[in-house]
Amino acid sequence: MNPELYLADLEAKPAALATLAAALEEADPFAGLPPRVDRVLFLGMGSSRYAAGVAALRLRAAGVDAYADYASAAATCPATPGTLVVTISATGGSRETLDAAARYAGTPAFTVAVTNAPGSAVTEGARLVVPLHAGEERGGVSCRTFQHTLALLLALESRLTGTRRDVPALVRRAAEASADLLDRRDTWLPRALELLDGPHGVYTIAPAERLSSAEQSALMVREGPRRPADACETGDWAHVDVYLTKTLDYRALLFPGSRYDAQAMEWVRRRGSTVLAVGGEVEGAKETIRYRHDDDPEVALLTETLVAELVAARWWSAVAG
Repeated sequence: MNPELYLADLEAKPAALATLAAALEEADPFAGLPPRVDRVLFLGMGSSRYAAGVAALRLRAAGVDAYADYASAAATCPATPGTLVVTISATGGSRETLDAAARYAGTPAFTVAVTNAPGSAVTEGARLVVPLHAGEERGGVSCRTFQHTLALLLALESRLTGTRRDVPALVRRAAEASADLLDRRDTWLPRALELLDGPHGVYTIAPAERLSSAEQSALMVREGPRRPADACETGDWAHVDVYLTKTLDYRALLFPGSRYDAQAMEWVRRRGSTVLAVGGEVEGAKETIRYRHDDDPEVALLTETLVAELVAARWWSAVAG
């Protein structure tokens, strides 16, 4: 793991997304799915599971029976005909995901491997391999692969639901949004670093539909600079994390869009806590970071973690230096 190479990986996001968009325009990566899919099971760990959780929620909302489980779970859904098992591993070598994939090899379930490493162990026995097209992450941290996983799972959703969403166009808008944040970082990053730099870590908050943004953002703060960070769903925040605002110097990164934003912010204002909002105005936030296309929830889903990733890169570089 290397902080300078990690920063370079982040700076390459727009170009990598353009590559993914071109690949999606050329061919549907899920064209090889069977005609009948009764249930979808996503299996992964870390960032892969974060992306899968959002994908499963979206599919259920569209009427598809879908689940996202830890690959490390001792047992999940049975391997019945009509079951689509999607194993996700950016490196292709996550031990837990490989073990989970092995349970479905040679069964009636249809297995798909989503990975940034075609030909890796996770693809062995898979009936369909979907490459992430994220390029090599030389910094050793899953950042572009997380973003590309989300985009490809949106493409899978479009395939399964028949919505005919223009995913390549969405990916291109996310590339523009990412480029906007990168190009203007000198105007917002110093203030973000100031607001989030507290003695008790960083707390990230997002609506259920984009919970992966909070989870990935917290992971980036833990993984690079090795600072304490934790994620929470916005509505659940009033039941599980509000208590921390009374005793800690509470610093939060909020991704707006939940009907419960105001409920959380009422407590924040009452307790004098610090919130940095990303992508939308929220009453009581100390600062708000806006970016191109941030009024589109799907662009936000693919883009907004870049704020925490750049904060983490700066902190990590300072520690390593």
